[in-house]
Amino acid sequence: MVVLALSDRTRGSVLVTGVGGVIGRHVAQEYARAGWKVRGVSRRHGEGAGWEHLPVDLLDAEATQSAFRAAAETTHLAFGAYIEKPTTQELSDVNVALLRHTLNGLHVVGAPLRHVTLYQGGKAYGAHLGYFNTPAKESDPRLIQPNFYYDQEDLLRQVAQERGFELTVLRPEGVVGYAVGNPMNLLMVIAVYAAISRALGQPLRFPGTVAAYDALYQVTDADLLARATMWAGSEPAAAGEIFNVTNGDQFRWRQLWPALARHFGMDYAEPQQVLLAEAMPLHRGVWEKLVEQYGLVRTPFEDIAGWDFGDFLFRSEFDRVDPAGSSPGHREGGRQG
Repeated sequence: MVVLALSDRTRGSVLVTGVGGVIGRHVAQEYARAGWKVRGVSRRHGEGAGWEHLPVDLLDAEATQSAFRAAAETTHLAFGAYIEKPTTQELSDVNVALLRHTLNGLHVVGAPLRHVTLYQGGKAYGAHLGYFNTPAKESDPRLIQPNFYYDQEDLLRQVAQERGFELTVLRPEGVVGYAVGNPMNLLMVIAVYAAISRALGQPLRFPGTVAAYDALYQVTDADLLARATMWAGSEPAAAGEIFNVTNGDQFRWRQLWPALARHFGMDYAEPQQVLLAEAMPLHRGVWEKLVEQYGLVRTPFEDIAGWDFGDFLFRSEFDRVDPAGSSPGHREGGRQG
C-alpha cells in the first residue's frame, strides 16, 4: 500500500493545469493548504482560495510561454489539462500538444522543475474498449490500440530524461469531488440527475444497463488523489513510477443505488435504460427553477454535468477493478501500461 506521508523538504511552487476540473481544483486546494505557492492554469475559471489563476490557452505555444513568465519559479507540475475529441488520433494530437506546450513553456522561462505528476485512468488498461483483465495492475503490458495516455507518457519520460526532472503517473478511476465545467465528474452526473428526477416527482432509477448495474466498480475521492499527488512529488520512491489510486473498496451499483435514493429522500425503482445525453438537456428548465428556488450559483447548464461520461460508465458491463498502491517497478521507458 502507498502511505501518503508528506515532508516539508520539497516544498516549493506548484503549477496545476486544468485547475477548473475535478482533479485540478482539489490538487490546487491541497497544495495551498500545505503552504505552497500555487498557480492554477485554465482558460475560464478564475482565482481560487489560496492560489493564483493564470488564464492560458495551452494550445497556443507562444501565449503559454508568455503567461508562464509569472510562474518562472515553478518546481512541481500537476498536469490535469484535458480536451475531449471524437477520434483516437485527434485525442492524442490535442492532448499531447497541451503537455508539450506546458513543458516547453516552463523550460523557456527557466523554471527549476523538479517533478511532474501526470494523470491517466482506466483507458490505459483498455476500459474504453470493452472487457479488460481485472484486477488491472500497473505492470500490465500496453495494448496494441493507440492511446493518448501512452503518447503523453512517452513524451514526458523523454523530456524528463533530457531536462533532469522526475515524474510519477497516477491512475485514478471515476474521480468524484465538487467541480463544474468538467466532462469527467461522476459525482455531478449523479447529483444533478437525482435532483431533476426528484423535482419531476420520479423515483431514482439507474439509467444504465442491467449488466452494468451488477458489475463491480470503484471510484477515487478527489481529495485522496490530491494527497497522492503531493506524496508523489515529495517521495523519492515514487520517481518514475506508475500507481493506481482508488478508494480501495469495490461496489455494485445495485448495492449503492437504493442508498443514493435514501440520501436524496427519494423513492427507488428498478433500472431503466435512458441515454442521459439525450434526456437531460430537455430538462434544463427544471434545473433553472431549482437554481432559482434554492439560490444556487448560476452556472451554464452544459457545465454542470458531463452526461456522455455518465452514459459511458453506466453502460460498462464488466468489472472495473484496479488495485491501488501496487509495488514499484514500472520504470522501463514507460512500456508497462
